[in-house]
Amino acid sequence: MSDAAHTAPAEDVLLRSDDGPVATLTLNRPAQFNSLSGELLDRLTEEFAAITAEDDIRVVVVAAAGKAFCAGHDLKEMKGMNGRESYERLFNQCSKMMLTIVGCLKPVIARVHGVATAAGCQLVGTCDLAVASDNAQFGTSGINMGLFCSTPMVALSRNVGRKKSLEMLFTGDLIDAHTAADIGLINKAVPAADLDAAVRDMVEKIAAKSGPAIRLGKAAFYKQVEMELAEAYKHTAAVMATNMCTADVGEGLEAFVEKRPPDWTHK
Repeated sequence: MSDAAHTAPAEDVLLRSDDGPVATLTLNRPAQFNSLSGELLDRLTEEFAAITAEDDIRVVVVAAAGKAFCAGHDLKEMKGMNGRESYERLFNQCSKMMLTIVGCLKPVIARVHGVATAAGCQLVGTCDLAVASDNAQFGTSGINMGLFCSTPMVALSRNVGRKKSLEMLFTGDLIDAHTAADIGLINKAVPAADLDAAVRDMVEKIAAKSGPAIRLGKAAFYKQVEMELAEAYKHTAAVMATNMCTADVGEGLEAFVEKRPPDWTHK
C-alpha cells in the first residue's frame, strides 16, 4: 500500500480494493489533496454502508492517493455555494458519512501520510484506529480562515483531552505524528517506510479474532461511551451475556483449554 501504489485515475474519487477479509478504501483526489467533495462524501457513505452488510470483510483500511491524506472540505466547492442552507447541507452530509464509519460494525483503520487537516483530521479521529507515517501532520486549521472547526471538534474532543483539543482548535497549529500519538489522536507513528507493515500487522491481528465478538464490541463501545456510568455497566453486561451465547465463545474456551488456536465458526 505504498503512496505511489495509491495513485490512480483522477476521475474515480474513491477506489476500493479487497484482499481477503480486508477492504481498502482509497481517497483518490490527489491533485486536491483528497479534499472531501460532496461526491467523495457520498461515495464513502455508500461504501461503509455496504461493507457493514458484507460478512466476508473483517477490517477496513482508509488510505489516500498522492502526497496528502486529506486536507478537509473542498474549499473551492464551498466557495461556490450560496447561503446558509447549502452550507448546512454539506456539513450534515459530512456528519452522516462520519456516523456511517462509527456504525460500520467492522474496525476501520486510517492509514495516514502527509497532512490530515480540518475535516481530514476529523476523519482520522472518527476511524476506530489510526496509524501514521512520522512525516504526517494534523490540525484543525479552519480558524486561520475565520472558520472554527466545529464539526471536526466532535471527533477531536472524543479522542483528545480538552486542553489540547482547544489549543488545536484555537490556534490552528499543526502537530506532528508523534505528538498526535502522545495525545491519543492516533495509535502510533512509524517511519514512512514501515507504514504499510504497521497497518498490515494491526489488520492481521484484528482479522484473526472472532467476527461476532468484534461486531458486538464495536457497537457496544460507541454506545456505552456516551452513557452514564451505571447505565453503561447495565448495557455492557447485557452485551457480554449475548456474546457468551455465540458459538465462537464456546470454541474459544475449548481452544484455550486444549492449548490450540481457535477455529472460528463465523468469519
